[in-house]
Amino acid sequence: MARHSIDTSYLADQLRALLAIPSPTGYTDTVVRHVTTELQRLGLEVELTRRGAIRAVRQGSRRAAARAVVSHLDTLGAQVKGLKDNGRLELVPIGTWSARFAEGARTTIFAENAAYRGTILPLKASGHTFNEEVDTAPVGWAHVELRIDEVVRDAAGVRRLGIDIGDTVAIDPQPEFFDNGFIVSRHLDNKAGVAVMLATIEALEREGSATPVDMHWLFTIAEEVGVGAASILKPEVASMVAVDNGTSAPGQNSSEFGVTIAMADQTGPFDYHLTRKLTRLCREEDIRYQKDVFRYYRSDSASAVEAGHDVRTALVTFGVDASHGWERIHMHALRSLAELLTAYAVSPLEIERDVMETAAGLAGFTRQPLAEPAEGTPAAKGNAAPQGSSTGTASD
Repeated sequence: MARHSIDTSYLADQLRALLAIPSPTGYTDTVVRHVTTELQRLGLEVELTRRGAIRAVRQGSRRAAARAVVSHLDTLGAQVKGLKDNGRLELVPIGTWSARFAEGARTTIFAENAAYRGTILPLKASGHTFNEEVDTAPVGWAHVELRIDEVVRDAAGVRRLGIDIGDTVAIDPQPEFFDNGFIVSRHLDNKAGVAVMLATIEALEREGSATPVDMHWLFTIAEEVGVGAASILKPEVASMVAVDNGTSAPGQNSSEFGVTIAMADQTGPFDYHLTRKLTRLCREEDIRYQKDVFRYYRSDSASAVEAGHDVRTALVTFGVDASHGWERIHMHALRSLAELLTAYAVSPLEIERDVMETAAGLAGFTRQPLAEPAEGTPAAKGNAAPQGSSTGTASD
């Protein structure tokens, strides 16, 4: 079988280490150093962009038509919007998440020269004072404030601490790992995806596996604000698989078990041939999977395409319950996802035309079955291939 055995203890240890490092968008230097060090320990050469996005290339049989796998290191968080007269902080979110999940969160405020602890509270937090108003207060970032665990009673006192507008606020993950395989924490999006990628690389290195083309392992630092993989791809990359969370919620087909392959998100369908190759690999390698479509979701792949990269994209996910809130996942999905990535990494290149960045004419161009006459059939007849027939579609 092409899929590799995954060291789930290594995967869990990496996830614990990643969750212990605060990394809201804009405050990712420390997690970049951690992941870079681990990639180097695994034997890969690492390149960093100016701001710290990571590119680690594992050499294959050839450079052209390289494959990329990407996840993001940054998480949700908040920033100081204002210093309040009562000595507390007004906040704005980093990334898109509800203040409903911020209420009660323990936090770290990163000032210029010190870090302080605090708690995000609703404006009416005491039932002994506000009685039933604590249950009827509106939800939103304008209705919460950050209480600093220091002796401070006014805005001037906040300034004396060195806290200022724009300072980063990291939200404690508070992870729990259960013997039954469940993991509950904030920021599993996308620390779990990073851990899956590291476990995939570890398996490939442990087995000394060869790949038909170079593999670019990419770690971005601003996906939660929509930037993602906009500027990290090199021209030789022909296809990119994003690793992120899939929302297991009412109305969705995602699951906390197996791999969830996204067929589309709010930016549109993913590459026809690449998504079907990943689906076929799951069937051939006996990896549990399901498909889903996400309506209010975008990933690193969207930012790459929007930036103008002519690259095939796909999204493979681990099911997350209560995404961007108190998230829960299962190790079965993480292991399954890593198994699929190992199988993809060693799978043959099937679209030879992808070796060229731009190819003139239709020679070697892909074909989607049923939408056009089979090769050799007179086009004038206008008959699509009969239901169930094959026209030899290819996948990267």
